[in-house]
Amino acid sequence: MNRRQFVKQGSMLSAAAFVPFITQAVNKENPVLLITSGWQDVNIGDIAHTPGLIGLLQKRLPKAKIILWKKSKSEKVETMLNTYYPNVQIIHGAVDKSFVPQTDEVKKAFQEADFFIHGSGPSVVAADYVESWYKQTQKPFGIFGVTTQNVTPSLKDLLQHASFIFTRETASIQKLKEAGLEGKHIAFAPDATFVLEIHDDAKADRFIKENSLEHRKFICVIPRLRVTPYYKIRANNAGYSDERIKEIETLNDKWKEIDHAKVREAMVMWVRKTGNKIVVCPEMTYQVDIIDELLVNPLPDDVKPFVVKHGYWLPDEAASLYAHAHTVLSYECHSPIIAITNGTPAFYLRQPEDTIKGQMYYDLGFKDWTFEINETTGKQIADRLMQVNDNYKEALKNVRQSLAKVDKQYDDAFGIIKQKI
Repeated sequence: MNRRQFVKQGSMLSAAAFVPFITQAVNKENPVLLITSGWQDVNIGDIAHTPGLIGLLQKRLPKAKIILWKKSKSEKVETMLNTYYPNVQIIHGAVDKSFVPQTDEVKKAFQEADFFIHGSGPSVVAADYVESWYKQTQKPFGIFGVTTQNVTPSLKDLLQHASFIFTRETASIQKLKEAGLEGKHIAFAPDATFVLEIHDDAKADRFIKENSLEHRKFICVIPRLRVTPYYKIRANNAGYSDERIKEIETLNDKWKEIDHAKVREAMVMWVRKTGNKIVVCPEMTYQVDIIDELLVNPLPDDVKPFVVKHGYWLPDEAASLYAHAHTVLSYECHSPIIAITNGTPAFYLRQPEDTIKGQMYYDLGFKDWTFEINETTGKQIADRLMQVNDNYKEALKNVRQSLAKVDKQYDDAFGIIKQKI
């Protein structure tokens, strides 16, 4: 049953009845915020959304109580979150086809919370959670730092009742406009990973020592296939048909060497011109298995001894290592964000299959460090890396200036939020 049918068949209140409440501010000095995030634990970018948003809310709304309705379950991630944010309650629970919560802890949170916020992600990932909150409580909600590339009719119906919709790049605002959603409550607010504040210095320092790395004298390189092979990561092939798996494999096989040969050119130039090391590392679990094939084995013999590998990790350790790196070169979108947040220059090597989220790099002033990979040569990446090296103080200044833009966007966003909460 879709939302339109649900309302037609007699939901609790008509859409019109919601409008006065949603436009009304909560106006509490110490509101209770229910947030949803934590889409999966196989990607440090998806993990980082959650502590990013929690830290941002604690800084900007220090008197608010936060309850995290976590979409996925992961003991190691939740242990990490409890370590850094012990006062944040973590709850779980699905909703049924009628958008009724299936656990008592979620029902209790619905009673206690004053406002619901959907956190950063590749879409409104937990639209069913938002719908449940909206139908069961008639309390206000907002969307924070998402990509909205595909606005379906049911999503449009839901978003019409949001107190605010903040997209993580300006391209999504255009998609909302094309779908008929406009207003001052719709704005650009960067991905919450831009304010990630957690670190695991002990693990990073141990890795640095074991591999004889020096501060600001090594680069990090992250690979990526054109389409993430979730059928290799999740149970039962993640529901992918044999035909779809074959399509993805064919596409990935076509481009994987072409793409990674370009960044290897930069790796070779880095070693030969600076004599410094390279850390090859993953953003997603599956990338541990492609690092040798695409980033290490094809390198010339004189370069290989300068390369060290890191296994899959959590974002706090990644943040600590990236803080020591000279530059991060990544085909994934979020490792550059984690690096930039820690004051380190980063290149985003953007593959066209990786959605419109890459627009965020242009929005925030990183045009010179964003490479549309189909239109880029390896020499261009290598030359830009050496330009950063030759003018490193200027590169660090660029990072600071862009982070100031991020902060300004959050100022504007919370100007709206504080009218609603």
